[in-house]
Amino acid sequence: MYRLVLLRHGESEWNKENRFTGWTDVDLSERGIKEAIQAGKTMKEKGFVFQYAYTSYLKRAIKTLVYSMEEMDQLWIPVEKTWRLNEKHYGFLQGLNKKETVDKYGEEKVLLWRRSFNIAPPPLPESDPRHPVNDIKYKYINEEGATPGTESLSDTINRIMPYWHQEIIPRLKKHKEIIISAHGNSLRAIVKHVKQITDEDIITLNLPTGIPYVFEFDEDINLLNDYFLADEATLKALMDEVANQTKK
Repeated sequence: MYRLVLLRHGESEWNKENRFTGWTDVDLSERGIKEAIQAGKTMKEKGFVFQYAYTSYLKRAIKTLVYSMEEMDQLWIPVEKTWRLNEKHYGFLQGLNKKETVDKYGEEKVLLWRRSFNIAPPPLPESDPRHPVNDIKYKYINEEGATPGTESLSDTINRIMPYWHQEIIPRLKKHKEIIISAHGNSLRAIVKHVKQITDEDIITLNLPTGIPYVFEFDEDINLLNDYFLADEATLKALMDEVANQTKK
C-alpha cells in the first residue's frame, strides 16, 4: 500500500485576521505553530515514517512541515520546494479582510472568487508590488504560469497536475509514504483530481488547517481509502470555521 498525506499549513497571521492571503508570504500564527506540532504528534502516533516531502515556496507551508517533521524526528528526510504547490493567487483580493469584502461586493460574488472552479478574482497589474514578478522568489523561474496576477481553481489545477504526474506520483511509487505540506486551494486541486470531484461540488470542500489528510493507494495508484487524522466533531468544527470566513 502507498500512503500520501496532505497537510494544509497551520493557521497563518492572515488566517487569524480573516484576510485573503494567496501568494503573500505570511508567517504562521501562534495557533498555527501549535497546529503544526500537533499534526506531527498525531502522525507519529499513527506510525507514519516519511521518505520524502514536498512543500511550496511560502513560509507558512514550509514552517508547518518543519515543525511537524521535528515532532516526528524526521527532519532528515529530503524536501522539495516548488512554486507549483503555492496557494491559489487571489489577485486584487490579497490582503483584504474577507467579511469587509463581502460587505462591499456581496457574499455570492466573493464565494465565486474564493471557491468556484473557473472564476478568478480581478488580477493585480504587474506594477503592483504584490505581483509575483516583483518577488525575488520567482525571478529566476522560467516556466509558463510562474508569475500569475490572479488564478481560479482551474488555473491552480493546471499548474499542479503536470507536477503531480511527472514528479509526485513517481516519487510516491518509489518511496511509498510521502507528505505534501501546502495550502487550502493547492491541496483542493489535488483532492479534486484524486477523488474525481465535480466542478460544482468542489465549491463546498473546505480543508482545515493543520489536520493531516491521508490517501491510501494500491500499487497502480488507485485510491483505496481517504481519511482525516481527527475525530468527527473536531473536523466538522474546523471545516465550518473555514466555510464561515466570508459569512456575514
